[in-house]
Amino acid sequence: MAGAFGRAADKLVVDVWSDVMCPFCYMGDALLERALEQFPHASGVEVRYHSFLLMPELTGDEPIDLLELLSAKRGFPREQAAAMHDQIAERGRQVGLDYRFDRAKAVGTRTAHQLSHFAAGHGKQHEMVQRLFQAYFTDGLNVADHQVLADLAAQVGLDRDAALTALADDEFADAVEADIQQARQLGITGVPFFVFAGKYAVSGAQPVEAFLQALQTSWNETVGSPAAAGIGR
Repeated sequence: MAGAFGRAADKLVVDVWSDVMCPFCYMGDALLERALEQFPHASGVEVRYHSFLLMPELTGDEPIDLLELLSAKRGFPREQAAAMHDQIAERGRQVGLDYRFDRAKAVGTRTAHQLSHFAAGHGKQHEMVQRLFQAYFTDGLNVADHQVLADLAAQVGLDRDAALTALADDEFADAVEADIQQARQLGITGVPFFVFAGKYAVSGAQPVEAFLQALQTSWNETVGSPAAAGIGR
């Protein structure tokens, strides 16, 4: 189930709370992926993505200038916000990401999160999340526009018409809200936030080594432990 949380049979589950418009979420996803490439049990890891609204006050689909938004909502002078973006873009280049903040269209992201849940039901959630990040940060697309989102769904191999219908019907609105409520219950106030095996947390876009350590520790204590394997029962 798209909104499930915690363990799955014979799998190490990594639950990730993130938002499409969060630059560190994009980076954290890339760093986790690098860690999984080095992790010997990667085939036994299941990553599930959960919705979080970085700016819940954004509810519309009309784009807002990102620098103006940061200035008005977060109190950053435009020059300071632009400098921060430059620093993030440079760090992103080091992990193969192409941030183009001058193109980014700030919009409400609830609908994009609904598409993530739709994709999860078809085994394409990670591909969809990655495509949404790229659409927002590199392509400058409006990730609240249903037609744009349907196109993105098709690009990762999903049925465009089915995606469009799901979005029009708000089919996954409850799943998005459930993720947001669960984040509150867990005390998650910022993203990205990673929970390994329902018990180990990593907050932020940490180095690959930190993700590898979390993967190994949680694997040893869950899937790879004698109890998990049925030994000594």
